[in-house]
Amino acid sequence: MANVETRAVARDSLFLLAEVELEGIDVRHRVKVRNLSPGGMMGEGGPRVVPGTHMTVHLRNVAPVQGTVAWVQDSRFGVAFADDVNPQAVRGSPHPHMHHDAPRYTRNIKTRADRPTGPVRKI
Repeated sequence: MANVETRAVARDSLFLLAEVELEGIDVRHRVKVRNLSPGGMMGEGGPRVVPGTHMTVHLRNVAPVQGTVAWVQDSRFGVAFADDVNPQAVRGSPHPHMHHDAPRYTRNIKTRADRPTGPVRKI
């Protein structure tokens, strides 16, 4: 019975980082996204919120989306989005033109095919 899906909308289980901006506060807080569906997400961490809190969620590869906190349990919370998002786009690799706030060591590295070919210099 524990493995039976009772929700009408499928959701993706994943782990990625997003930023949330609480209404009226111009500070972004980094949160972990645990589940994502077109209509909402489960986040973990970040600021303490209560049901009814309005926020803007910044997910990669999609425009920021408005949402409202639906439930809170310990450090996890559920957000109902005002507009649907495309979970597959969010799961994809970040667009190359997007601004990188992450340190370089967390970004993709170049492959050997990207490196110049030719004789190797002897040192």
